[in-house]
Order: sequence, then structure tokens, then C-alpha cells
Amino acid sequence: MTNKKIPLRQCVGCHEMKPKKEMIRVIRTNTEEGAESEIILDTTGRKNGRGAYICPNSECLNAAIKNRGLERSFKMPIPAAVYEMLKKEMEEFETG
Repeated sequence: MTNKKIPLRQCVGCHEMKPKKEMIRVIRTNTEEGAESEIILDTTGRKNGRGAYICPNSECLNAAIKNRGLERSFKMPIPAAVYEMLKKEMEEFETG
């Protein structure tokens, strides 16, 4: 019997390595000509775009905001409005 390899990802907030299925993916959609990229939560883990992973709790999101983990992952500045939207989506995910 072979052991199946479990893919690990590092949280941009707490920097812990955890199984991919326990994490939430935050993606930056691919930019098309003239269009701005969008940053959203990908709860399915299957949407197209550049991804970064974060633990499913608001403490890690706050840590990612403080240490600019998402900005480093996406190599672009992230507006405060996007962080507010991510906080609301994270709260809905935690309660739902």
C-alpha cells in the first residue's frame, strides 16, 4: 500500500505549512488588455488566476494584511477596499 502525498501550502498570514484542503485560496484574476485584475476568495480552489493560501480564520487574514503577505504574493499593491471585502467574505465563510 502506498502513502498518498498530501499537498501542503503556506499561509500568507501565519506562515504555517498546512494541507491544501484546510486552506482557503485567495486569487488575483488574470488581467486582460485594459482590464484591472480582481482579488477574490476562491472557496472551491479551482478558479483561474494567481493564488495565495490563507487559513480559514480572520486572525490569519489580519496578519496577512499587517505583514503585507498578499501584496508580496501577488506582486502588486492591494487597496483597502479589497481587504474590507475579503474580511466580509471571511466572516461569511466562518459563520456559514
